[in-house]
Amino acid sequence: MTFSIVARDSKTNALGVCVATAVPAVGSVVPHVEAGVGVIATQAHTNVFYGINGLKLLKMGFSAQTALEAMLREDKDREKRQVIIIDTEGRKTAFTGKETDQWKGHYIGRDFAVAGNMLVSGQVLKAMSERFEFAKGNLAERLLEALEAGQEAGGDKRGQLSAALLVAGEQWETETRPRLDLRVDAYPEPIRELWRVYRVLRDYFQSPK
Repeated sequence: MTFSIVARDSKTNALGVCVATAVPAVGSVVPHVEAGVGVIATQAHTNVFYGINGLKLLKMGFSAQTALEAMLREDKDREKRQVIIIDTEGRKTAFTGKETDQWKGHYIGRDFAVAGNMLVSGQVLKAMSERFEFAKGNLAERLLEALEAGQEAGGDKRGQLSAALLVAGEQWETETRPRLDLRVDAYPEPIRELWRVYRVLRDYFQSPK
């Protein structure tokens, strides 16, 4: 009941995920990332262990596809899941279970994958893909652009309530801040608010001290 994008910046090796939904606190369950390892979004009937265990498998050297297949084999409710993964080498995979809610689907592009369920239509993922491919800026900004495009195309057919952005590998203040973790947990226009919070953070670190 969510739409999301996972992506990799092939120039910087940054990894990130952006997600929105009509339920609260999506950032606490759907997005998972680890610098130099991979990025995962686990949604629909969300099972957070696809994120937790998926990163462990990637860290052990499994490819995105092999890691996903291993987790699906162990899950009797796999047809209720939706998962997208990119590993640090840029290998991508996606799964949309047969029992997830319409409209549902996923798309894999160059250095990104998008997925959604309970959407107004497939146009949501098409809009996200096109915006990400042509967006300028760093990975965080391109992810936010894609999420905004998905909402403009209709997004979650139940409405909107929470959104999150999680990026690893892009430095913010110093090399000791390699991770960006922003969440809007209950707000009428969560993607717009997520953009606002991001810009406040960006401007703070870019301004002279």
